[in-house]
Amino acid sequence: MKDFNYNSLHDGVKPFMLIYDKKPADFTSMIVSVNSSNYKQLLAAINAVWVKNLPSVPFQYSFLDDEVQKQYETEITLSQIINSFTLIAILISCLGLFGLAAFSAEQRHKEIGIRKVLGASVSGIVGLLSKDFLVLVGISFVIATPIAWYFMSRWLQAFAYRIPLSWWMFGLAGATAVLIALLTVSSQAIKAALMNPVKSLKTE
Repeated sequence: MKDFNYNSLHDGVKPFMLIYDKKPADFTSMIVSVNSSNYKQLLAAINAVWVKNLPSVPFQYSFLDDEVQKQYETEITLSQIINSFTLIAILISCLGLFGLAAFSAEQRHKEIGIRKVLGASVSGIVGLLSKDFLVLVGISFVIATPIAWYFMSRWLQAFAYRIPLSWWMFGLAGATAVLIALLTVSSQAIKAALMNPVKSLKTE
């Protein structure tokens, strides 16, 4: 038969021997391949056959997908922790961006009013207010990408079989960060762009 992974993907395929033995006395476990959704009835039937042939051996069972999943408990736990902290970091970042956008719009409300009087469009003003924040997001992306690539490469070294790191993975992360930043900033930018310029210039 072809080589197969009988351990986790942390380890390479090693020599493995399958022995066929008809002696019931040496038989203490088996793997059963079934196609059924009624596991309660299936387990009862397997239990009956087991007790009939091996009454001295207790019937214990587990599902193969659960056994495979146990080999990656560390990765599953790490993924849950990273996802939780990522969500918290995104929320904090969005709150910070929202506050900065509101502060920037308030500081530049007279400039926005003058630009609107001179014929500036809403999209132009939104782009003007969003540009500075997108530059900051771009700088953070340039700094974070090599760091993320380094730590991801180190983590993947623990696997004998692993996927290669591709540029599109980091590009997708960067595009997502830009989209989140735009959605956060645009609410304040649009609000400032739609403001009546008379209110911002009446004190001048």
